[in-house]
Amino acid sequence: MSIARIGILTISDRASSGEYEDKGGPAMRAWFDRVLTCPWEAVARVIPDEQHLIEAELIELCDVEGCSLVVTTGGTGPALRDVTPEATTAVCSKMMPGFGELMRSASLKFVPTAILSRQTAGIRGKSLIVNLPGKPSAIDDCLNAVFPAIPYCIDLIEGAYLESDPDQCRVFRPAHAKPRQM
Repeated sequence: MSIARIGILTISDRASSGEYEDKGGPAMRAWFDRVLTCPWEAVARVIPDEQHLIEAELIELCDVEGCSLVVTTGGTGPALRDVTPEATTAVCSKMMPGFGELMRSASLKFVPTAILSRQTAGIRGKSLIVNLPGKPSAIDDCLNAVFPAIPYCIDLIEGAYLESDPDQCRVFRPAHAKPRQM
């Protein structure tokens, strides 16, 4: 069985300069450690809020590093330097707007400012890119909401086969979907 590679990309001017501790990247890694039962490895990076750098890193994680899933944290709000959704859109061939819709809906249960979030998701080759918020508790809320659909989406684009602990997060695959040999 091959090892699934998951890109974990923190987008933050302050975290990338060392002036602020990256909490989003470790929160994403901890979530996957808790939920995934298949062999996996993180490919983690921290970069500033610069669209050309975000685009280049997303391309690197998908095309060179072979990550079937890339999750980003940061840069999804309305601030002038928040450009993660624009970078994601620029490098994807297919956008998956349902992910952002569900994440905002889930987040609205906890905070009314969730409507300010511009999270999105898209497909680049055999990789799914999902933009998550920056706050660790919001990352958890959003991954809990959308992850049930992520493994099957990655199956459909011929990425790595992801398996989870159903006590942590029950994923959905149609009855006819069978595990692929990697």
